[in-house]
Amino acid sequence: MKVTFLEPFFGGSHRAFAEGWQKYSTNEVNLSTMPARFWKWRMRGAALEYAKRAMENAPPDLWFTSSTLDVAHFKALTGTSRPIVTYFHENQASYPAREGEELADRDIQYIFTDLATALSADRVAFNSKFQLDEFIAGLRVTMRRMPDHRQGWIYETIMSKASVVHLGVELADIREAALPDKDDGPPVLIWNHRWEYDKNPETLFKALLKLIDMDIDFRIIVCGERFNNEPKIFSKSRLALGERVLHWGYAETRQEYVSLLLRADIAISTSNQENFGISMVEAAYAGAHPLAPARLSYPEIFTEALNAECLYDDDEALVEKLISLIRVPNRRLSREFLREHFGRYDWVKRSAALDALVAEVSSLVAEVSC
Repeated sequence: MKVTFLEPFFGGSHRAFAEGWQKYSTNEVNLSTMPARFWKWRMRGAALEYAKRAMENAPPDLWFTSSTLDVAHFKALTGTSRPIVTYFHENQASYPAREGEELADRDIQYIFTDLATALSADRVAFNSKFQLDEFIAGLRVTMRRMPDHRQGWIYETIMSKASVVHLGVELADIREAALPDKDDGPPVLIWNHRWEYDKNPETLFKALLKLIDMDIDFRIIVCGERFNNEPKIFSKSRLALGERVLHWGYAETRQEYVSLLLRADIAISTSNQENFGISMVEAAYAGAHPLAPARLSYPEIFTEALNAECLYDDDEALVEKLISLIRVPNRRLSREFLREHFGRYDWVKRSAALDALVAEVSSLVAEVSC
């Protein structure tokens, strides 16, 4: 099957997903991308660009898009009869508010773009059940704000065409990389997330400063994608952590990133927003004992087998688990166990689920057309 993958925000997890499926799919997946910037303009204007491209090229057997594309406008502009599958990495209905932001002040037009996309696509897929549930809940909250005609039918309609398809993660290079020599030095912690407010770096640095106050020795790697408006807590904390820092900033190459992962003993997430958790899957597969909040997508992605050892309930519990894992290394899960457990998200295994989804949608649309 010929699939054209429309990705208006070709960066970060969106890019990794698109390239991963293209690499491992049994279908002919052709990427049509736009640079990963101006996300609001992408949600409003990408349909215009892709309508133009659609008129210039022969149609595929199936369109596959991320939710950054306004599918309702794309269908209206192109009149396409080919099936469309939309994958939600995130959605605006459940995105957390910034500190001090009131619900009534939020620009809800992008929530309605997501809604129109979910209603217009032939099938919608979400990277976790957590996100699907949060999307529906967020739509209900938004609709309750409307003065009338709140359209209760939309929820069942979306659910009838929704699937949960966990992400594939590129793990082959981690698996094939040479393991570093371990010394008897202090344990290495890693925080490998975007340097943005929704990843909640404040909780990380508060926990690390408590460890310092308690004279608990450690080393820290802080990596992840950086932006011009990164939270000020990063520069302040860099000074406070001093010589404990082994790496600070974005890993410029994938090889460098993998080498950082393999040095880590414990991986930490403090996120306030996470619909899957690629960075934690990567770190855990590399052998770092994962610690993440007992909420968001983590209980689902870690599964019940790891939740007791790897999830924490609050900031105090995070510090307690860190102390325990630092002082008693035998409490950390082994690299062999973690690799076997998180290997379920390897693209080698996950690509088949996406291939099956598009095959099903294509066959159903073909039956209706007959």
